[in-house]
Amino acid sequence: MSLSPQLQHEIHILSLFNPDTTFTGIKVHQDAGAEAIAATRRLYDKGLITLVDGGYPTALGQEAVQHIDSLLSILAAQGATAAPRPAI
Repeated sequence: MSLSPQLQHEIHILSLFNPDTTFTGIKVHQDAGAEAIAATRRLYDKGLITLVDGGYPTALGQEAVQHIDSLLSILAAQGATAAPRPAI
């Protein structure tokens, strides 16, 4: 599975939200860069955030934010070891 650049930008935008609350929003300004603006628009179109330029995560968006936070925590863990992959 590979992540397209578009998905990478969307994940980055979602990672800017606070995983512990839906009461903290973000604002993506027009000078933020074309990739960030487009990613934010796609997240809005997918129903993950409340405004086309950021706003707050929806219920589904907050779930995605929490999953991203968990994934980033796992990947950043010091001394984490991967489980062996089963033979195919």
